[in-house]
Amino acid sequence: MIDLDFLRGLISAVDDSGIDSLEIARGGTRIRIHKTPPPAPVSAAAAPAQVVHAAAPAPAPAAAPAAATAAAPADSGAAPAAPAAGNLVDVKSPMVGTYYRSPAPEAPAYVELGTRVAKGQTLCILEAMKLMNELESEVAGIVREILVDNGEPVEYGQVLFRIEPAA
Repeated sequence: MIDLDFLRGLISAVDDSGIDSLEIARGGTRIRIHKTPPPAPVSAAAAPAQVVHAAAPAPAPAAAPAAATAAAPADSGAAPAAPAAGNLVDVKSPMVGTYYRSPAPEAPAYVELGTRVAKGQTLCILEAMKLMNELESEVAGIVREILVDNGEPVEYGQVLFRIEPAA
């Protein structure tokens, strides 16, 4: 068990110093503290500038992306009939982070199934280390598949959308 005063002292030391992160191991517990500059105001809720992680064995979420992909066709509902998968462009996550469909919880989603998108149009937000990053479409076309749910963690290279390119 880590002493709370010791943990507060570490946070204060990192906060007052010029370092961005600190990681220590003590008594079988690993503590990682990150300090990053506050993000530009993208959403209504600003997050704290520092994050403290008490390490625990992380489960291997190998089946999660496959399950999300397998569940996607059932979610397509009343969307127009999708063309063969070979005609679709995969939009992959450029980073590890958290997927958000809209700029704020009460705001409408950037895109829905069947939405016509232009090249450079924002598809979603990926949050990584409290920084909000907009993911833009690299092609113009129609969103045929959305393979992740709002608030879901995503991996680097994971397919998030499939877009039918405009003819």
